[in-house]
Amino acid sequence: MANEIEPSTLYLVATPIGNLGDITLRALDILKGVNIVACEDTRTTGRLFKHFGIETPKTPFHEHNKDRAAEKLVARLESGESVALVSDAGTPGISDPAYVLVREVVAAGFNVTSAPGPTAVIPALILSGLPVHSFTFRGFPPRKPGKRKRFLEIDIASPHTLLFYESPHRIVAFLENALEVYGDRSAAVICEITKKFETVERGLLSELISWATEDADLRGEFVVVIEGNIA
Repeated sequence: MANEIEPSTLYLVATPIGNLGDITLRALDILKGVNIVACEDTRTTGRLFKHFGIETPKTPFHEHNKDRAAEKLVARLESGESVALVSDAGTPGISDPAYVLVREVVAAGFNVTSAPGPTAVIPALILSGLPVHSFTFRGFPPRKPGKRKRFLEIDIASPHTLLFYESPHRIVAFLENALEVYGDRSAAVICEITKKFETVERGLLSELISWATEDADLRGEFVVVIEGNIA
């Protein structure tokens, strides 16, 4: 079924997190059909566009220009244009300032809809082997150890499976803090999801620390999944 692009509408479009084959047909139709695509990094989105032959104009929308860019995009919606928003990879709004644009568009009285698709959180959860019926996504923890420990302590009694994003440069420190706060719970570390070097390591937090310490080739964005408090 053809997807008609509605005027004065903001489309939140999920894009692949690794394997380009994961893009949806609807996402392609929207990205080709809107008047402009707002993106975290025009160069990153440009590579996606080149692969799929998309020629729609792009404009940056990121943490450093979000307020000014949102104002300009709302003005385009007011003129009857349609706008798509993408992140560098995955679903916009998960770890980027998409909510700022959504809030402004809704306040201005325009329609917002989504073209769902890839995100790292759900694949990591189901690959972890931990309970999936209830979970809490906590995003990126603070970089400084003290703030990171206090961040982790918020969920110390939570029975829900916990999910975090982390970088390869801080993954060992994060796992060490998690072990200190939660004890030696079952956990999983997942990285390079859908890519050639997709990795899923499962075990106790102490075992995952040993693995991460010994593996000198840590790469990509990590998702850490930790068992909830089931005592």
